[in-house]
Amino acid sequence: MTLTARPRARIVVVGNEKGGSGKSTIAMHLAVALLRGGARVATFDLDARQGTLSRFIDNRRRTAAAMKEPLPLPDHLVIARSAATDLELAEMDERGRFAAALDAVSAEHDFIVIDTPGSDTFLSQLAHSHADVIVTPMNDSFVDLDVLAQFDGEGLKVVRPSHYAVLVWEQKKQRAKRERRAIDWIVLRNRLSHLDARNKRLMGEALGKLSRRLGFRLVGGFSERVIFRELFLKGLTLLDLRDSETGVALSLSHIAARAELVQLLAAMGLTAEPNPDARTA
Repeated sequence: MTLTARPRARIVVVGNEKGGSGKSTIAMHLAVALLRGGARVATFDLDARQGTLSRFIDNRRRTAAAMKEPLPLPDHLVIARSAATDLELAEMDERGRFAAALDAVSAEHDFIVIDTPGSDTFLSQLAHSHADVIVTPMNDSFVDLDVLAQFDGEGLKVVRPSHYAVLVWEQKKQRAKRERRAIDWIVLRNRLSHLDARNKRLMGEALGKLSRRLGFRLVGGFSERVIFRELFLKGLTLLDLRDSETGVALSLSHIAARAELVQLLAAMGLTAEPNPDARTA
């Protein structure tokens, strides 16, 4: 089984080789936003061991079952890593699993949102190589900036790109050569602090330099908010809080967070406007 044929669905890969960056939260919000906009959406969880996106969707399915007005749900697939010990056989197995998953959903969906593990795996490489859009959420700190590049400690000079940045750059080149199509790479400054203005400014300067060198677009993500932990337990997103049955009271903080999401979606060329014909559970 090969991956030469381009699927019809648009593929959005949420990737970062560092854990705790909010990948699953971003993936879930993107999927629900697309569903509420009327798109047919499938989601892939490539981190079967951690399974955060899968648990998020399971929680959402339980919440939806208890509501009179069902919540929109994506068609979800988990793609596990191969159990083969031989590297060549394992990669062949995983390539086949990924290809089979694409074949199963591509013709019937408009978007495939893929959540990847916080490490370099062959499945993650496959996903990146077939992405139309790569979204890299990154916590707004210099510790997490290391996932993109190493900087010197003085003048914020780029010493070298990171392994992950090189991976994305290589996939962008291969995609352009193979299909004459570009990959839109978006880096999100996630979990923004409300207080440390100097750190924000320095991070902005460093990321601005990197964006020109590595070819990504820089957009703002979500501020640090407790609400995301509560939403995960119910399988909800910020876009669901308009429904009175969710049991989560809408506060000013939630409204501000939802405005951040709308800005993010606009930067990606997507929409958060509800469509009454959107599919539900």
